[in-house]
Amino acid sequence: MTKNKDNKTGKDKGKAGGGTIALNKRARYDYHLEDRFEAGLSLQGWELKSIRAGRANIGESYAVVRGGEMFLFGAQMTPVISTSSHVVADPMRTRKLLLHRREIDNLIGLVERDGYTVIPTSMYWKGNKVKIELALAKGKQNHDKRQTSKDRDWAREKQRTLRAHNKNA
Repeated sequence: MTKNKDNKTGKDKGKAGGGTIALNKRARYDYHLEDRFEAGLSLQGWELKSIRAGRANIGESYAVVRGGEMFLFGAQMTPVISTSSHVVADPMRTRKLLLHRREIDNLIGLVERDGYTVIPTSMYWKGNKVKIELALAKGKQNHDKRQTSKDRDWAREKQRTLRAHNKNA
């Protein structure tokens, strides 16, 4: 019963997929994030190849409900030129999000009634499928953003102080 591990890193070699593809780091700064959902992503072949090449960006993207279905707007997947020569590739194409009907209905209610926005926070591999994590979000005001950066700076300063104190003790 031996596991197939790399001795230097301790990570599984035989693991298919797994890992983060893209992060939306500004989401926590610009929005109050509440509930999170996992959705599949309907992709074309050239998009999957560009994701594998590390050319995906979800920084300016958001999800919208149209006709009872969820779509991802603003996600950029730059085509790999050698693999997409036979296709007219649109890097900013609107992509369909794959969710259960009750999840879509729940999101529609929260977006329309309570004024939430649906923001993608990360894109990752789950097995051999590309999944995207969506978060219900409310926009922050400027004073909220300042408070967030103050809290982050204070936490960093506190860590430095504790580290210095533990070294001297």
